[in-house]
Amino acid sequence: MKYIDDEFSFSELKRIIRKVFIFLVLIGFAVSCNFILFLSFAPMNEEAIREAAPITFVNVLFLTVLFTLIDEVRHFLMVTRPIKQIREGMNKIVEGDFHVRIPYVIGENSVNDFDAIIKGVNEMARELSGVETLRTDFISNVSHELKTPLAVIQNYGTMLQSPYISDEERNEYAVAITEQTRKLSNMITNILKLNRLENQQIYPEKKVYNISEQLCECLLMFEHAWEKKNIEIETEIEDDFMVFQDEELLSLVWNNLFSNAVKFTEDNGKISLCVKRDKDSIAVSISDSGCGISPEVGAHIFEKFYQGDTSHATQGNGLGLALVKRVIDIVGGDISVQSVLGEGTTFTVYLKEYK
Repeated sequence: MKYIDDEFSFSELKRIIRKVFIFLVLIGFAVSCNFILFLSFAPMNEEAIREAAPITFVNVLFLTVLFTLIDEVRHFLMVTRPIKQIREGMNKIVEGDFHVRIPYVIGENSVNDFDAIIKGVNEMARELSGVETLRTDFISNVSHELKTPLAVIQNYGTMLQSPYISDEERNEYAVAITEQTRKLSNMITNILKLNRLENQQIYPEKKVYNISEQLCECLLMFEHAWEKKNIEIETEIEDDFMVFQDEELLSLVWNNLFSNAVKFTEDNGKISLCVKRDKDSIAVSISDSGCGISPEVGAHIFEKFYQGDTSHATQGNGLGLALVKRVIDIVGGDISVQSVLGEGTTFTVYLKEYK
């Protein structure tokens, strides 16, 4: 790192010396031309020289002042003003104004050093603005999601205190409180997982394992849920596919996708699991015959707390697909969504096959 700093300083020193040298050469050239004209046209006697010398001196003085003014204007436009604008822009960013944009000295794509700095500051402000918007939305969404179950728990808790309710009502209220508590626990767990993933506090612990077996095991975890809704399960797994991935992280993906498939599939519907080879990748497709997703909703389904189907909002918290997308990004895979409104949805995950 020290070598890079020294090299940068040396190149900067050469650039400064070159600019100073060019400036001195220009001044010397102008003054020399003035003296050549004086000596060429003035009679070479002492009296004529005495008369012309003050005029030449004034010319040299005028040129010196002119070049000094030109350099001061250049310095103001190219150095002083950009530094002031950068300082003011940084102060506004420190104060929390991430919408500030510093004007360029020459242009965004110029080779001017200040423009390179200004471009970096503007990009930083743009990114911080996006992060601040996400943070504000996240806090707002978390507050809203926490408020609803807490209000339900408070209401049922108040009703449980009444001595006039029956045992059946008391049991019903207790079940409702337990359900809302479970929802709160799941949401907080997902928030913590998503926070760790987004802050890169979870690092993949890769190993070679059979992803076909993992998918079957995850699907069987929802057996009680699909049998309760009399859902038909269809599987198409070509071979025993091997991957070099983090098994625990990918289980989050499969569990969330299977959970959504069961949740959005109506009674007597169908869920399909298809695992096949797609060039050098393994394509895992999970389909359902549920309500489907509109293009407008599909553009936002991987956003935190986004719930396109409000009729199922009580069954989730809008964090599952955000977790799925983050895990897929971490393990270096890809995910796509195909859906027809009213007919169903298919999520396809692409992972590199281990050979």
